[in-house]
Amino acid sequence: MGARGEPVLAIDAGNTRIKWGVHDGRGWAMTGAVATADSASLAAGWHGATLARRAIASNVAGPEVAANLARACADRGIALEIIRSVAEQCGVSNAYADPAQLGTDRWAALVGARGLAADAVLIVMAGTALTIDALAAGGRFMGGVIVPGPAMMRRSLDRGTAGLRLTEGRFTPLPRSTPDAITSGAIQAAAGAVERMAAAMRESGVEPAQLLLSGGAAQELQPHLHMAALLHENLVLDGLVLIARGT
Repeated sequence: MGARGEPVLAIDAGNTRIKWGVHDGRGWAMTGAVATADSASLAAGWHGATLARRAIASNVAGPEVAANLARACADRGIALEIIRSVAEQCGVSNAYADPAQLGTDRWAALVGARGLAADAVLIVMAGTALTIDALAAGGRFMGGVIVPGPAMMRRSLDRGTAGLRLTEGRFTPLPRSTPDAITSGAIQAAAGAVERMAAAMRESGVEPAQLLLSGGAAQELQPHLHMAALLHENLVLDGLVLIARGT
């Protein structure tokens, strides 16, 4: 547990990219990102990040990336902690029978959401995968779903069918071309999954007061949701800082 004003380097290693930021106790002093495939050169962009003497990371990208994170931090004298999902932390309780099975990026996002509001929220992380998690007032994680993100849905049609090839289309409610049909279908499917999860919360007696939306595909998805969504670019990083500070 660190002092509130101590700089912390937070790292979110995902399937497609690795986001990082240095939090100085008041806000993000600097942020950056690299492709996950370039994890070996992650620290090349850490100019000035050495003001942080400790780092905390969520890694869902596998052991090679974990080793590269550890090497990058060690080379700069930064102590690294890679988190695990646990039963309870920072006011959030984990609904999984085996808490460690919950992805650490989802766990950090839940902690970040709890740090923003005490009300019930629906947390949508729109990246390579689309995760939709329900958090009740008081910090009780109710459960969530994982589906392919819009870009992965489009790629699956390119790879899995003989007659459909990946061509960028535009969203339209009634598509009249194959590229538009693929683009629109992926967005409609993602938006539908969000709306079904919101309905599931309501059916369980919990009204989501807010929808928090983060991830690389968040801006693509936001205009097509029937709920007002608050874009929050650094939700996982915020959660990591809260975990690091033990708040």
